[in-house]
Amino acid sequence: MTIPSPLTIPFVDLTWQHGPLQEAIQGVMNAVITQGDFVLGQALANFEASFAAACGTRFGVGVGCGTDAIALGLTACGITSGDEVILPANTFIATLIGVLRAGATPVLVDCDRATALMDLAAAEQAITSRTRAIVPVHLYGQMVSPQGLLELADRHQLIIFEDAAQAHLAQRDGYTAGSLGLGAAFSFYPSKNLGALGDGGMFVTPDERVAQTARSLRNYGATSKYYHTEPQGTNSRLDTLQAAVLNVKLPYLNGWNQARYTLAQHYDRRLAPLADHGIFPVRNDAGPGHIYHLYVVRVTSTCPLGRTELQAQLTAAGVQTGIHYPIPCHLQPAFRALGYGPGHFPQAEALSQEILSLPMYPGMTPEQVDYVVDAMVEAVSALRLSSLLQEMRG
Repeated sequence: MTIPSPLTIPFVDLTWQHGPLQEAIQGVMNAVITQGDFVLGQALANFEASFAAACGTRFGVGVGCGTDAIALGLTACGITSGDEVILPANTFIATLIGVLRAGATPVLVDCDRATALMDLAAAEQAITSRTRAIVPVHLYGQMVSPQGLLELADRHQLIIFEDAAQAHLAQRDGYTAGSLGLGAAFSFYPSKNLGALGDGGMFVTPDERVAQTARSLRNYGATSKYYHTEPQGTNSRLDTLQAAVLNVKLPYLNGWNQARYTLAQHYDRRLAPLADHGIFPVRNDAGPGHIYHLYVVRVTSTCPLGRTELQAQLTAAGVQTGIHYPIPCHLQPAFRALGYGPGHFPQAEALSQEILSLPMYPGMTPEQVDYVVDAMVEAVSALRLSSLLQEMRG
């Protein structure tokens, strides 16, 4: 195994991205500074239109973060107190918080353990007379089946509201993330495939009335200055400076996504022999439409090395990793009042003990992927050899 220099392979490295764009980014920031429209300025309007068009929908509403995009977006879509909203148990807590902030009752469902995506059969079983919406989470950069979602929503007259925080321009079955239903939420947290220089989010919708409501909600509930019509209004506006930076990056996004997919294919090829040792990539059912915000493997019970030990071995080898996410929503202490507990969602609970996110970013090289996988093979092989020696001595 050839050790790279420096000796650390970071989980995410943004320097490759910002370096070549630094002059363009500085230019648009200077333009905003000169113009002085720092809040709800022209660069924001430009980015909202460009990003919505890239998603295959009509309207974009820039907000302060991805969580606000969920909460304000659901409210703009008409979700309110007493409405039940279905979402997966294995998602970042922001999905659940957004539903709660909209005043709705969250109904959690299990996932498909192989893909980590929402189990649509489980979602259908959870539907009641009070169910108004379903929130599919396009986790790790892979869309939940569009056809399955559309058929389910049509059968039960549900609003589809996509959590696409990890799925910028992801595709599946001819659909782009953000184009499936009445609304979708995106995050521009710096490490996202399309990341700002701080927090930021976007709500997209094909419906002009819904977009107008969302614009009012993000700006103190005002439809015009000092005229407030939405009691749930707040202050959540994507800064003009951030929008200007994101508009510089947007034309590169497809290329960056393709680079991630190419790296994922290399990971898949190199990791294939580790299937015999109980390590499997989370399954890709979307082909090249998967944008691999994260590259996640499952360290299953048949692996001779537990996930914690494998992660420690990778850390010792200079490889940074992550776990997305170690505790499902229903087991978080803050949400015990929802009435769920251990055993309610066995697939999500089991998956949370298996998943390990490996380094993934477009500037990563195939040689770095090789190093990560070689470190994994070495860790598993060393344990095998140690066990064999112990058996021989015993």
